[in-house]
Amino acid sequence: MPDFETKPWNQIGRIFVDDLLPVLLIIVAGLIAMRLSRLFVHGVVKTLLDREATEGTAQELSAVEVKKRMDTLDDLGANTLQFFIAVIAGLMVLGQLGIDIGPAVAGLGVVGIAVGFGAQSLVRDYLTGALILIENQFALGDVVRIADVTGTVEDYTLRRTTLRDFDGVVHTVPNGEIHVASNMTRVWSRINEDVLVAYGTDIEMATAVVDRVGREMADDPVWKRRVLEAPKVDRISALADSGITLKILGTVRAADQWAAAGDLRKRLLVAFESNGIEIPFPHVVTVVRPRQPAAELPEALPEDQ
Repeated sequence: MPDFETKPWNQIGRIFVDDLLPVLLIIVAGLIAMRLSRLFVHGVVKTLLDREATEGTAQELSAVEVKKRMDTLDDLGANTLQFFIAVIAGLMVLGQLGIDIGPAVAGLGVVGIAVGFGAQSLVRDYLTGALILIENQFALGDVVRIADVTGTVEDYTLRRTTLRDFDGVVHTVPNGEIHVASNMTRVWSRINEDVLVAYGTDIEMATAVVDRVGREMADDPVWKRRVLEAPKVDRISALADSGITLKILGTVRAADQWAAAGDLRKRLLVAFESNGIEIPFPHVVTVVRPRQPAAELPEALPEDQ
């Protein structure tokens, strides 16, 4: 067994105790902190998503979708924390080895400020993307309006959302540009139609016809599971120049709102025609006036002789 009181063992022992042991402790502490950071982030993300799944708008998400979102947020939070832990541990190791870390800290500060100014939009994209996932503002397949673009969500990441509009055009929207997200396919939607009938129409009869059409549509096997509340006349919403406006409201599953509104209009056209209810439209009246004969011109005066 070596005698640590004599050279060179006493020097080796002093180097180990004074230099290597603190470095090893810093490395071990850093690895433990990295491990704990991942567990901490996972616990926070799980708590937030569980609350959204039980109380918020994420109740309709499948377990697979929730797991996918949790993994994405876990990676983002854990990688960010682990990066800072690794940088701090590295600086502490350099300081323990006697290397002056003052210039390194100052350089990192300058680089951090430069990167912060240059990549602030990128950081904003990632933070907004994380909030979108946590709050379940929209999901794949939803029809949304974001950043003045309306379309179906085809893909999204923490940095950007991809939409395909009704013309088939694909739009890529950075998440940092999303200030208001309007989701048009969340659980249920309204049938909201204004129908104009001519003045002189029996309003009670027109209301009964519309309500009957709405009930027949709700009882139709095609729509029975898709119409949540049969369309009916809610009120007279306006007395327009050319007719009376009836406000028709109903409730359908969100994804069927456009098809349901189109089928209701078709049924109303048939019902109104069979019941003699007129839908007014602008009339153009052409007035033909008889042409006035041109005034007779006076005879020319004789030329001077």
